[in-house]
Amino acid sequence: MKGGAMVAGLGNDVSTGHLRLLVRVARMYHEEGIRQPAIAAELNISQPRVSRLLREAVRRGIVRTVVVLPQSVHSELEDRLRRRYDLRDVVVVDTQESARNVIPALAAAAADYFDATFAGGDVIGISSWSETLLATVDRMQPKTSQVAECVIQLVGGVGSPEAQVRATRLLGRLAEIARARPVSVPSPGVVGDPSIRDALLQDSSVRDVVGRWRDLTVVLAGIGSLEPSPLLLSSGNAVGDADQDELRRLGAVGDVCLHFFDAAGRAVDSGFDRRVVGIDAATFRAVERRVGVAGGLRKLSAIRAAIEGGWVNILITDLQVAQRLDIPPNPQPAP
Repeated sequence: MKGGAMVAGLGNDVSTGHLRLLVRVARMYHEEGIRQPAIAAELNISQPRVSRLLREAVRRGIVRTVVVLPQSVHSELEDRLRRRYDLRDVVVVDTQESARNVIPALAAAAADYFDATFAGGDVIGISSWSETLLATVDRMQPKTSQVAECVIQLVGGVGSPEAQVRATRLLGRLAEIARARPVSVPSPGVVGDPSIRDALLQDSSVRDVVGRWRDLTVVLAGIGSLEPSPLLLSSGNAVGDADQDELRRLGAVGDVCLHFFDAAGRAVDSGFDRRVVGIDAATFRAVERRVGVAGGLRKLSAIRAAIEGGWVNILITDLQVAQRLDIPPNPQPAP
């Protein structure tokens, strides 16, 4: 038969001559690094035919592409978490430091992620009372062109002078990096009575910020556990003992922007929630990209609840937490 015998096992029958040509072209290109024009000249065939032969070699399984993951990249785990929790994106980072201090590694990974994803025209919301976000913004590089219109505080900020300096630095630094205008909330984050909160929300300066929250395109938030962080404790906006007792009775395990939720991610209706001056839960959850940056095993329950409840749809966390999120929690025994 012209062209040689026929060879089965590669889909349709392929002549041995054509098979040899496929292998020859594939090896020249992939193993020897010869460019397509040089292959065409050496084999006396056209360059378009070389391209077609290379595509055919892949289609027939003669050439198989294998992606080898670097040790610090966990894309398969990220893919599983993305599918399991219906997330837009997941970033898993190794923690080279002590597992008790994941903030440096998380901050570095989050800074890289934000540098790559702030493309232009964003209206960014940021929670002020997050040590991880403070460290993240410190690691970000200033942009050469404007990538955001404004950066808006999501929770009131007036607290102790030292904590307020840090919150102001966080907001101002991110606005400087993004070449955007900073917008703060001119109010305490937590007040003593719901009526005070309601009155503050009617103040013209606060009402202007509330209106801007509806324009947010991305929010950056920490995920808190029921036990307040040292930064929140020092801010004057921390959850008091009586409020913590109430939240525990209601099953709260964590919070985003001081909105507490239970282990299933359901919002907890508490007296504390009605005293928070900040973005409301419905407006927060309506933002298209909601990035949660958190890690450490003490926050595992809070992180799981935050993604199961849809509080965040982009997660940046550490490897230990990610591995446990990949394992379904133990089912509760039947009563």
